[in-house]
Amino acid sequence: MQDLKTLQTQATEIVRRHESLALEASALTRLPMFLAAMPAQLSAPVMQAVYAACRALDFIDADALCVASAWQRQTERTGQFDTSAWPIEPQDFGIHGLPRREAPRNDEGRPVSSLRAQRGNPGLRDSTDCRVADAPRDDDVRRASVDGFAPCPHQLGLYAVLPDAAWVGRMARAGVPTVQLRFKSDDLDAIQREVDAAVRAVQGTGALLFVNDHWQAAIAAGAYGVHLGQEDLQELGGADLNAIRAAGLRLGLSSHGYAEMLRAEAVKPSYIALGAVYATTLKRMATPPQGPMRLKMYAQLLRDLPTVAIGGVDATRLPEVLASGVGSVAVVRALVADDQPEAQAATLQRRIAELLKTPVEFIQKAAS
Repeated sequence: MQDLKTLQTQATEIVRRHESLALEASALTRLPMFLAAMPAQLSAPVMQAVYAACRALDFIDADALCVASAWQRQTERTGQFDTSAWPIEPQDFGIHGLPRREAPRNDEGRPVSSLRAQRGNPGLRDSTDCRVADAPRDDDVRRASVDGFAPCPHQLGLYAVLPDAAWVGRMARAGVPTVQLRFKSDDLDAIQREVDAAVRAVQGTGALLFVNDHWQAAIAAGAYGVHLGQEDLQELGGADLNAIRAAGLRLGLSSHGYAEMLRAEAVKPSYIALGAVYATTLKRMATPPQGPMRLKMYAQLLRDLPTVAIGGVDATRLPEVLASGVGSVAVVRALVADDQPEAQAATLQRRIAELLKTPVEFIQKAAS
């Protein structure tokens, strides 16, 4: 380990310059305990200082290790250790972009499989340069195709997460450009009926339908895409991911910090959801709310990939959320708990269009 005084000075400077990323006050008071408990695998001075600073800023261990690794690469690339330059370049995190083209669609708005998608490529590169992080990865997932999943619009606009097919149809008819069916059931027949109904509900509306979790039912029904959480991704093998890809479905993945973002990006999904931005009572979250400042860093890192902000977002929070650079905003209670959800959907869409400086009609057309 480098001289403790130098290490402390560097880590302190990082905390001071980036204290807005902390989730709790008094980050500097937490720094000494992390300086005293450095992981054995961190030998580079830059990584030691960054890791301790990130832990003091309330990043979980896996995310602190990711940032430390990226900052080390940034230092090697630029030739200097700049404590003010939080890493945001994809290459420093081991992200190497792929060209993304809009997949063909048929007249009903359903995805069409292509021979290219069906052939795939069984070799996926090692997913991240954050090799010291305890990111959940498995060999089957890394063997998924390097070609990635079919692309979706960079701006998905207002993204409504809805409990059943009736709500999906209601919001699609209200002009919401992107909808997700989050139907909870253990009955496989009921799941298939609900997914089928949701696919029928969006026909003729232009809305893009993602199905949460139930990827087999989504394939059978011909949905536009599937959304999976990190646990779902971890449970799937490469053959399952290739089945989703070969069917032409888009894939959206959840993430809750750097390690999960990098694991999601390694699969080359259609979009990555970033959250939870704010506290939410809808789901029990394993990680605390990330806040708008972290969201900005995440969006800058993933700027070449469609991103969706989710978690506690309502009309009053739209300005700071969209200022981060994300292209889409997912809402749940902001619509389903409103007395006039159609009117609320119109209000949210107008506000998003104003903040993105993009006409509502353009966002709806781009999504369809």
